[in-house]
Amino acid sequence: MSEESGRTLVCSVLFIDIVAYSKKSVADQYEIKRQFNGMLAGALEILKRRDRVIVDTGDGAAVVFLGDPEDALVVGVGMREHAARIPMRMGINLGPVKLINDLNDQVNVIGDGINAAQRVMSFAEPGQLLASASYHDVVSRQSAEYANLFRREGRRQDKHVREHELYSISEDLRMGGGESLTEEVLPELVATGIYRALPEPKGAPPALPAHVPAKVLDAGDKYMISGSSRASVSGALERLIGEGARLISPVSYVGSTWIAACTHPDAPAEVKVEALGLTRIVTGQSRQAVADKAAQFVSFGGKLRGEIEQIDGVWTAVCDV
Repeated sequence: MSEESGRTLVCSVLFIDIVAYSKKSVADQYEIKRQFNGMLAGALEILKRRDRVIVDTGDGAAVVFLGDPEDALVVGVGMREHAARIPMRMGINLGPVKLINDLNDQVNVIGDGINAAQRVMSFAEPGQLLASASYHDVVSRQSAEYANLFRREGRRQDKHVREHELYSISEDLRMGGGESLTEEVLPELVATGIYRALPEPKGAPPALPAHVPAKVLDAGDKYMISGSSRASVSGALERLIGEGARLISPVSYVGSTWIAACTHPDAPAEVKVEALGLTRIVTGQSRQAVADKAAQFVSFGGKLRGEIEQIDGVWTAVCDV
């Protein structure tokens, strides 16, 4: 992103704060931040895009999305799913930021866009995701469905006597779960990783008998498995994993349909690396692939933090470089 350095851009910013982080012991802070980094890496992985800048704030993070404004909503909802494990407050804003290189020659972000996101976050309750009026005005106009996700919370004044009009994001919007999804919207929501609870359509046909085989759809870079029973979907998933596929999404119940996703059996093991300051978060579906990538950082003088472990179904390693 060096070509963007110095330019002023209008971006969506997700600001996340770990509640009461500074009151924890150093040992507890280390463990909480390690888990938080893994959660954020997993939420970002949903997008399959890299047009963003992550700023480590110590007691949380700010993620600046240079592309679609909806990306901040996707990741914010994904992180909200983890708020029961690590209490977090989150705020989203759309505004101007400037990308600069800091003293370590790392990309950093300054500007009102990120400052206002922090102010919006400060008004949130633990586990709550709030949005500014500027973000609401843009995203709510994308479709009627998006507009229904926001609820006006009123105006609040920050310590600098600046007023902010706030909107909360519906709890019905969530990752990897949901209920009563219609057949028409299910494929689109599965593709984006968002499952939103919708009313059951009138006259919906009853679920098929449990013995009906699951359907396996080739979705290009993965297989989507759906069926009327957990057993049928689990069986198809286990068969594909036995042939060398890797799990992407575990078996979940959505409306009257059980679904899951996995890679193609012959797909090479891939790892993703996210930079959080001088920390690198390595994630992947294969422990060996993650271990190999972490070993590369260690060979260049890096240090592996703790053990390689599975976090929410994804193998994760944290390295200091």
